[in-house]
Amino acid sequence: MEQEEKQQRSRHVADYQRLREVRAAAQLKNLEDFLRMNHISLRDSVSYTTGMIYRNLGKSGLRVSCLGLGTWVTFGGQVTDEVAEELMTIAYENGINLFDTAEVYNSGKAEAVLGSILKKKGWRRSSLVITTKIFWGGKAEMERGLSRKHILEETVRAMTYVINQGMSMYWGTSRWTSMEIMEAYSVARQFNMIPPICEQAEYHMFQREKVEVHLPELFHKIGIGAMTWCPLACGIISGKYNNGIPPYSRASLKGYQWLKDKILNEEGHRQQVKLKELQAVAERIDCTLPQLAIAWCLRNERVNSVLLGASRTDQLMENIRAIQVLPKMTLSIVSEMDCILGNKPYNK
Repeated sequence: MEQEEKQQRSRHVADYQRLREVRAAAQLKNLEDFLRMNHISLRDSVSYTTGMIYRNLGKSGLRVSCLGLGTWVTFGGQVTDEVAEELMTIAYENGINLFDTAEVYNSGKAEAVLGSILKKKGWRRSSLVITTKIFWGGKAEMERGLSRKHILEETVRAMTYVINQGMSMYWGTSRWTSMEIMEAYSVARQFNMIPPICEQAEYHMFQREKVEVHLPELFHKIGIGAMTWCPLACGIISGKYNNGIPPYSRASLKGYQWLKDKILNEEGHRQQVKLKELQAVAERIDCTLPQLAIAWCLRNERVNSVLLGASRTDQLMENIRAIQVLPKMTLSIVSEMDCILGNKPYNK
């Protein structure tokens, strides 16, 4: 009897293995058919050189690279158009498919530079995810706001209109509260309109609660994803401000007095002390402090993509290589960092 049971279990295991192989073969064939129909090579669909990771944006079907390239401060401002093109080319060739901008960045120049580069490079539009943000607009009263007539409560209807007209595929929010996002979702469901799929939020080692506590709740309830920005806290975590404000840094630019004050105040000094301890952790796992900070953001699986900012090509490459640090973010390393930071939010 015991021998028969063993044989039966063996047959079940063999049958299950064959079923898995059949399913895998069918999935592979479907993938090959899809890539062939859309004139995409398998090499184009996966980045082998950097090990770029792709994640769904929230519970949507949109696949984005876990690292994106932002254009705040840099495009149309801090860097020349030639440098901007070099940065975009490096990002694209290393598997980044997400590029973020906004109408307010450098008074619209960032959008123009981004568009000009895309036109020049001739990359397939289907291989890119371009995100922009609207609100501030122009100087006139009717050029600001979130809807066709710039009335806040019409936001969901306006975004649905934009998508239905083919001007966009999805819409999301930036710096909205959980209550506002839930309200937008409820309005969309009530009136058969299109809800947002993600929130763009600030997230780094000194700013954690929204992304680690509030957004996971929204993901489970309504599928909202998280696209995060400022992983280096506007350069604070890079270590460049250890000895004050260097010339040509972001904190030295016109209009960034708020950042300078943030670095030089009492809390800023406390952060610098913590960064020195974190630098020791980075050296122990053979990476730079910026790479450690970016990998720390990526270790949160609820973060779909981290937007990088860079003004130099070597800086961008260093940050992209943070993906290779991700496997080193063990529970013990993360726990050690939490102890140094002392700000892990309470999650119910």
